[in-house]
Amino acid sequence: MSSTTLFYVIIFILVAQFIIESILDYLNARKFQDPIPSELDDIFDEEAYIKSQAYKKTNYKFGLFSSLFSLVLTVSFLWYGGFEWIDTLTRGYTEHPILMALIFFGIIMLGSDLITTPFAYYKTFVIEEKFGFNKTTKRLFVIDKIKGWLMLAILGGGILALVIWFFQWAGTDFWIYAWGIIAAFTIFMNLFYSKLIVPLFNKQTPLEEGSLRNKIQEYAHTVGFELKNIFVIDGSKRSTKANAYFSGFGKEKRVTLYDTLIKDLEEDEIVAVLAHEVGHYKRNHILFNLFVSILLTGFTLYLLSLFINTPAVSLAIGVNIPSFHAALVGFGILYSPISEITGLAMNYLSRKFEYQADDYAKNTFAANPLITSLKKLSRNSLSNLTPHPAYVFMHYSHPPLINRIRNLRA
Repeated sequence: MSSTTLFYVIIFILVAQFIIESILDYLNARKFQDPIPSELDDIFDEEAYIKSQAYKKTNYKFGLFSSLFSLVLTVSFLWYGGFEWIDTLTRGYTEHPILMALIFFGIIMLGSDLITTPFAYYKTFVIEEKFGFNKTTKRLFVIDKIKGWLMLAILGGGILALVIWFFQWAGTDFWIYAWGIIAAFTIFMNLFYSKLIVPLFNKQTPLEEGSLRNKIQEYAHTVGFELKNIFVIDGSKRSTKANAYFSGFGKEKRVTLYDTLIKDLEEDEIVAVLAHEVGHYKRNHILFNLFVSILLTGFTLYLLSLFINTPAVSLAIGVNIPSFHAALVGFGILYSPISEITGLAMNYLSRKFEYQADDYAKNTFAANPLITSLKKLSRNSLSNLTPHPAYVFMHYSHPPLINRIRNLRA
């Protein structure tokens, strides 16, 4: 396939993705006005319901504008030789393949983030502020940005450098060695993310002794789940929205509760949420997701090895001198339809897993506390209670609230 043909395939993919997403967003927005199912009519009073409608509509319009801006920017960058300009600029500093790639992607990532920062700022300090969710200060917003850049440079840059080094050393067989190092990094991060990365952004403290901790440990003992690490994270420094998550496995497993979750829910409701998370662990969902993620990484790297030495892939994005870093950009766009398909499969499985975790919580603790906790979390985040089925199929990793409640009551 010629580079010209690949160029138009890339443009087609970008435009098609925007159109499909816009249609899905439109269909979902049409459902905003649907009557709330009777099982959910106690979530919002009239004032809160009007507020939730306004929140969803505001996000819909903002999302449409930001997506259109991103499409126009990307297509214009391709059409007018933006990647060639950055590649030429990079080659003016060095001809070393690894350094070129690091500078090339460094310019792209930093430039892209700076351009989209006004959108993130507006989302945080206008939309989230208007609807009472934002607790982030402007200073914290900037600090988070800088920390994010540094992490991307160190972790992302380090892995990219290793992948290119393997390519220089092993040729097209590089994908095997790259797969091994990325798999090891993925497992390491699953084990130690909460210990090493989270503290860079949030403060974590052990859950204090008291009634809640006793109830959690009593439940964990009942289901034969050894749990020593229960932490509270200061999520309230950024948002009023609540969450809880489970991380690690083996001796490194830990439960993290947002302080907003403890503030918003009753103790039995928190234990029910925890029971749901334990259900994920007991049903091996965490290990399964880790295993599939590693398999997909290997599959992606193998496909990359088939394209990386094809000059047409680099030429398709307008870069005249074929290189690993240019081909990586072209491959990333060409691979995105496959990524969408694997994402659909993973979302489908994730929704199944959520039902299984809900069932585990229902069978080992109780259904009603989980139902009331889900309702409170939905109310406090002004979530969409009537999503379109097509939007759910494409985007939801969790079933809609009404489906989960009906399953819990079955």
